[in-house]
Parts: sequence; structure tokens; C-alpha cells
Amino acid sequence: MGNDSIKFFETQFQKQVRDGAYDLNPFEHLALTHLKGDILDLGAGLGNLSLAAGRLGHSVLAVDASATAASRINADALKEGLPVSAIQADIANWNIDRKYDTIIAIGLLMFFRRETALQLLLDIQGNVKPGGRAIVNVLIEGTTYLDMFDPDNYCLFPKHELEQRFKGWIILESVYQTFSAPREMVKEFVTVIAEHPLRLAVEKQA
Repeated sequence: MGNDSIKFFETQFQKQVRDGAYDLNPFEHLALTHLKGDILDLGAGLGNLSLAAGRLGHSVLAVDASATAASRINADALKEGLPVSAIQADIANWNIDRKYDTIIAIGLLMFFRRETALQLLLDIQGNVKPGGRAIVNVLIEGTTYLDMFDPDNYCLFPKHELEQRFKGWIILESVYQTFSAPREMVKEFVTVIAEHPLRLAVEKQA
């Protein structure tokens, strides 16, 4: 993620912490109904979804480039006694070191150059356990509000590409949403929730 994007969200997160604005967004509400087992939340932001998952009994590792975000998550997890921990890291240079039942990347991949975003998607898919789930949300072409992007580090996905890149997986949700943005602009999103197919995993081992 570029420095401009990190600064944009660091400022936004500091304001949200001051205001106590921790409501789940529509993508997080959708994700919450599809969580399984232990969770990796990449680009976790202020951790609203990570903490909600912890309250449901899931063990969660949250990763975000924002110091404010990681601090808030760890403080609230400690206060509530939740099985949730957060680390501050540049996800472009951070390696997923084990497999998880659920890997979440909501509003993350589009903050990297296309080749990096696609490699991160492959890493996510490669580290979901058989029978586990990937929950991925990105901005797509048609988005006109770009204030949160570093000009040298972002990509908008073609409308149907994300679902196509989960070919062979079981698609549980594929949801397109449009939201208004400042100066009469729009944000166009797609959220794909896909399950790693157990049968194909068995076939590969045979």
C-alpha cells in the first residue's frame, strides 16, 4: 500500500477512534455470516469485523498498515478478553505463514499495483484450508472516487474478474454494490465469498 493511502486511512482511523465510530460496514455484515474456524483478517482497519468475530469465539489474527488500527484492536481485545491479536505490517511485504479456515481481505487488494494485487490474491487462495473460505472485497472499474489511492499504487478490477479468479471454488456470495461518494462521485464494489472445494483437494492428493 502506498504512503498516500496509509496517511489517508491513518487520519480517518484517528477520527473514528475519537468519535467511537465502530459500526460494521455492509461488507463486514455480509462476511460475519460466513466465518469459519480460525481467521486471518488482512487490511483489518480498526478491527470491527475482527473483534466481532472474536466475540463469536473465533481466533483472529488481524493485520493492517495503520498503527492506530493495530493499537485499537489489541486494546479492545485485551479489555474484552477476546482471542484476537493485531500486528502492524505492510501487507505487500508480509508473508502468510500458515493456513487458515477463513482469510478476509475487505477493501485491500485495490491498494496495490495490479501484479501485486493478483499475487496477494493467489497467496490468500493458497492459504485457505480445504473446506475453508476466502472473503474478498475490491473496488471495480466504474469507481470515480479515487481520493484514498496513492497514484502509483492502486488498481480497479474489471467487473467480473474477481469471481472468475475463483474458478473451481464454490461461490457462496458474489455481490455488486454502488455507493455515493463526495463531489457526486461513486464507489463500485464487488464482494466474493468462496469456499475451498474439499473434493478437489482430495483429488490432488490421490
